[in-house]
Amino acid sequence: MSLTTRRSRMAAATLAAITAIGGLAACGNDDDTPAEGEKPEKLVVDTFGEFGYDELVKQYEQQTGIKVELRKTAQLGEYRPKLVRYLATGKGAADVTALEEGILNEFKANPRNWADLTPLVSSEIADDYLPWKWELGKAPDGRLIGVPTDVGSLAVCYRKDLFEAAGLPTERDAVSALWPDWNGFHQAGQKYKQATGKAFVDSITAVSNGVLFQQGSDLFYDKENNIIADTSPAVKAAWDTATSMVDISAKASTWSPEWSGGFKQGTFAATFCPSWMLGIVADNSGEANKGKWDVAAVPGGGGNWGGSWLAVPEQSKYPEEAAKLAEFLTNATSQVEAFKAKGPLPTNLEALKNEAFLSYTNEYFSNAPTGKIFGESVAKIQPVHLGPKHQAVKENAFEPAMRAFENGQASKDAAWEQFTNDAKTQGVF
Repeated sequence: MSLTTRRSRMAAATLAAITAIGGLAACGNDDDTPAEGEKPEKLVVDTFGEFGYDELVKQYEQQTGIKVELRKTAQLGEYRPKLVRYLATGKGAADVTALEEGILNEFKANPRNWADLTPLVSSEIADDYLPWKWELGKAPDGRLIGVPTDVGSLAVCYRKDLFEAAGLPTERDAVSALWPDWNGFHQAGQKYKQATGKAFVDSITAVSNGVLFQQGSDLFYDKENNIIADTSPAVKAAWDTATSMVDISAKASTWSPEWSGGFKQGTFAATFCPSWMLGIVADNSGEANKGKWDVAAVPGGGGNWGGSWLAVPEQSKYPEEAAKLAEFLTNATSQVEAFKAKGPLPTNLEALKNEAFLSYTNEYFSNAPTGKIFGESVAKIQPVHLGPKHQAVKENAFEPAMRAFENGQASKDAAWEQFTNDAKTQGVF
C-alpha cells in the first residue's frame, strides 16, 4: 500500500470517527458566552479560493462597526480538513463558514454542528434565490444550514496570444466553434501541439471535471446515497473522455504549484473556467497577461462545476450577528459586486436580472461579456446529486488514479481499478 493510499485511508477513518461524534462537537468552550444582546467586536469569515469579499467586508465594517476578519484558504483540499478539525474539537471555526457543494452533504449529516439559520435571517429571503439552490442548503431534518452564494457555470478560458501563435482562431465565437463537442476540443488541442510542440490544456483532471459536471445524472452516488463510482455512466464518460486527452495535457493538476505557475509561464493555452475560477486565473496569471486571456463556450454546451453556501457553525458565540453578515454577503447587491470582483456567479434572482451584472465586461479577459456569457447559462443548470462524501471520493480516489495514468505510473486499466478500489474506501459513510 502506497503512502498516499495509507494517508487517504487514515483520513477517511478519522473523518468517519468525527462524523460519528459530530453531534457532540458543537459543545465547545462556553466560559466567555456573551451577554444577551451583546454585539461582537469582530466576526471571522472562512472561505476557500476567491469569493470576492474583500471590499464587501470593508463595507460591512463601516455599516455596523463590527470588525470582520476574512480568512482565505487557497485550496479546498486544505480547507476541508481544517473545518473537520474545528468541528471535531468544538473550537476554531469561523463565525461564517463557506461550504462548497462537494462537502455540503457531508456536513449535513450532523446538522447539530450548524446553527439553524431559519429564525436568524429574514423570512422573505427564501424566495430570493434559485429555488433548487436554496433547497440544497437544508439538512435532512429541515434546518437551514446555508444561504446560497454562487453556482459554477462552465466555460473555457484560453490565451489568445498562444492561439494566434499556433494559427488557431482567437475571437471567442470562432474559438467556441472549434469545439461543439469534446472530440472537437481534442482536435483543437492536437493542432495546437503540432504547431507549437507544447501542451494545450492544463491537465486531464481538469477535463474530467468539465465532462463530469455536465452529465446531469448521479455521479459517485445514487440518490439513495449508495456509492456507484464503478458503475456510473457519468463517471465512466468523464474518465474515458479525459484520459483520451493525455497527449495534449501539461500534466499540471489543478491547485498544484506547477498549475499556478503555468498561467504566467504559458505552460498551457486553455483551462476550464467555472465562473468562480476567473479571479483565480487572473490572480495566477498576473498583470503582465492582462488582455491575453478570453472566455469561450465549453464543449458539449454547458454544465455546473462548483458553487457554495455560507453557514454559521453552532460553536459561534454570535450566531445572530454571523447570520446577518452571511445575509449581507449573499444579498443581490453583494453578489453582483462579488461577481465583478472575482467572478462567483450569482444565485440571487434579483442579482441575475441586475443590469450591472448582465452588462458587465471583464477587462482582464479581453473585455469578455462575462455577465452575459455566464448569466445566460444559469437557467440551464440542473442540480447534480453529489452524495455525502463526493469530495473525498473525487480528491482521494478519482483524481489520484487519473494522475497516475497521466504521469505514466499506471496503465489506463490499472488506474481505473485503483480508482474503483479506493472509491469504495473513501465513499464509506
